[in-house]
Amino acid sequence: MRLFAFAAMALGVSGCAQVPPAEVPPTSATQHHVVVLDIDGTLTPNNADVFEPRPSAAEAVGALSKKGYKIVYVTTRIPLFQSMLPKWLQDNGFPDGSSLHIAQTSEERADPSDFKAGILALYSQKGWSLDYAYGDSSTDFTAYAKAGIPREHVFALKRRDAKVCQDGAYQACLDGWSEHLPYIEREIPSAR
Repeated sequence: MRLFAFAAMALGVSGCAQVPPAEVPPTSATQHHVVVLDIDGTLTPNNADVFEPRPSAAEAVGALSKKGYKIVYVTTRIPLFQSMLPKWLQDNGFPDGSSLHIAQTSEERADPSDFKAGILALYSQKGWSLDYAYGDSSTDFTAYAKAGIPREHVFALKRRDAKVCQDGAYQACLDGWSEHLPYIEREIPSAR
């Protein structure tokens, strides 16, 4: 009942406003490497807890950004919860200068892997190198494989209360971001 009341309040506040489509930016002499992240279930504990960040998620994404990677978020979040997403990222300490791509239509939301792979194809066409990816669902891993990101550079995050990560091509199944921070610091090279 509490979730219904909150959803009704959010609907009244946001009016189901969608975040407008983001453009794929051009590369620059100093930045042409990308880390792509799903949001719900990857930066949040699962797909239902859309307002709760995972512990250390912002710190990990910030560490990737400081290494020179362009942070690209791709999500098929429903319109009801889209309008608050940019502010949620900012309020929870995720890095500025990131690109946020949200499915705009029910057709895009119905096929998350094709939507995400399509966005990533646009980045490749503009000269971006798709270097690392993080997700929580098999549709994420399918999109990353379609985009040509090697499985050794793809990481799965286990959803809260799940015993295992969803199936897909990835290097490791992570319980959370805290355990991955040392890997980011030691193993992921600078993109500068």
